[in-house]
Amino acid sequence: MTVDLQLRPRLVSRALLVRFVSIIGSAIGFFLPLSVVPLFAKQAGSEAGAGLATVALLLATVAAELVTPRLVARVGYRWALATGLVLLGVPTLVLTCSDDIRVIIAVSVVRGIGYAIAVVAGGAVTALLIPADRRGEGLALVGIVGGIPSLLALPAGVWAAAHWGYAPVFVVTTVATLLALLSVPGLPRRSFSAAAPDQGVLAGLRNPVLTRPATLFAVSAAAAGVLVTFLPLAAADQPAWVAASALLAQPAAATAARWAAGRIGDRHGPAWLLVPGLLLAAAGMAGLVFVGTPAAVIGGAFVFGAGFGALQNATLSLMYARVPAGGESAVSAIWNAAYDLGMAAGALGAGLLIGSAGYPATFALTAVAILPALLLARRDRRP
Repeated sequence: MTVDLQLRPRLVSRALLVRFVSIIGSAIGFFLPLSVVPLFAKQAGSEAGAGLATVALLLATVAAELVTPRLVARVGYRWALATGLVLLGVPTLVLTCSDDIRVIIAVSVVRGIGYAIAVVAGGAVTALLIPADRRGEGLALVGIVGGIPSLLALPAGVWAAAHWGYAPVFVVTTVATLLALLSVPGLPRRSFSAAAPDQGVLAGLRNPVLTRPATLFAVSAAAAGVLVTFLPLAAADQPAWVAASALLAQPAAATAARWAAGRIGDRHGPAWLLVPGLLLAAAGMAGLVFVGTPAAVIGGAFVFGAGFGALQNATLSLMYARVPAGGESAVSAIWNAAYDLGMAAGALGAGLLIGSAGYPATFALTAVAILPALLLARRDRRP
């Protein structure tokens, strides 16, 4: 046993520690205002704008993610990541001066582009800094590093906006992303691979062994888009702590589940986690149907988070394992596009339903919509 431990490659390197700083900065920059901006749009007199702001953010993110590998190949990881952090944080300051819905949507678009660049450029270099035979555990550790600030930032944004107003949330978002720029010079200048990443994205989108796990993750991400966008609105008649607690429970469970899934996946294969992850996600969304019961809302968010976290780790580990060296940027782009396109689809679809169906029925339909993905997951049970 001692020999095995000695032969295991080191998981955390100096370069990975440096990368953690920008992971934290981009997580705060994305999640702190994520549920606040829809509330900001609603108080400005545009309830439809609540969904549109999230959709604009995520559609811009998806569009930029698919071309970011080309930017990385041209300017390198450091310049790409720095550009993403600036675009993610600085435009948020505009919302301290204007609550016009057109301005809100424009800011969301620019922030989406920035987030896309930050997560694709950063995600690709992160994968290269993790030993291949400890990938699940390494991605779980990265998930914890990003998940803790996400866990705190999402409910903290809602709480801070309710107690101090919207402007402090937007200012802190900008400061956090700009401070993360200090770590960027410690990262590699360029990709470790000479592969053409833009070609990798196109090839990956035609490859079923990549698109199947990406599709499964997109389904769960659609449900996440419904939760983070509309749960605060659905629980508006409840005490403020109910929505804040639910938005804390969801990423807390996701963070813990990513760690557990990483350790299990390295030992038994990540594909076996797909079906349990989907079932937990569906069960959690079903719990949100009881929006008048705080325990059901918080418990549902927690169960959903556990399934979502397991799917995050399992699908990404599967995709990295299925590409040769040099395909990391393509996997990062496709997986993150699935994440954000799914969230956008969920927010848009729920926004169209809520007016006529109401919040409980919308949450119930979201839970039901997850179940057909089980058929696809059963076909993908291999490393």
